[in-house]
Amino acid sequence: MSTAKDGDTVRVHFSGTLTDGTIFDSSTKDRPLEFMIGEGHLLRGFEEGVIGLSVGESRTIHIPVKEGYGLRDEGLVAKIPREHLPEGIEPKEGKKFKAQTSKGELIIKIIAADEKEITIDANHDLAGQDLTFEIELTDIVSPKK
Repeated sequence: MSTAKDGDTVRVHFSGTLTDGTIFDSSTKDRPLEFMIGEGHLLRGFEEGVIGLSVGESRTIHIPVKEGYGLRDEGLVAKIPREHLPEGIEPKEGKKFKAQTSKGELIIKIIAADEKEITIDANHDLAGQDLTFEIELTDIVSPKK
């Protein structure tokens, strides 16, 4: 029986939880997640957690903060004048939008808004969190040749 290895395109079902047990993402009610191991589109620890699994096999992996989305950076939270908000973006708490920055494209979340200012946060929603994933390999779509 073959096992998943670097370069394989695979499908997995997963459930991601925080330390307190809160589920932050899951594929179990949808189609499995398909990706190529080693391509770097997912957290490295997640991809590495699939290596060595056979179809139908499951594994629980833990990804500490520093290997996940990093620590929260309060320098990524800022107040801006309401008129500096990009055109077409509703200044509503919880609203997210993309912005080009010196660090590349970031997802910005509005965390507060009043008549004069908007408070924005460019931290990833999972920054500062240890992550646990239950992963089940459902298919090896195309093994690396």
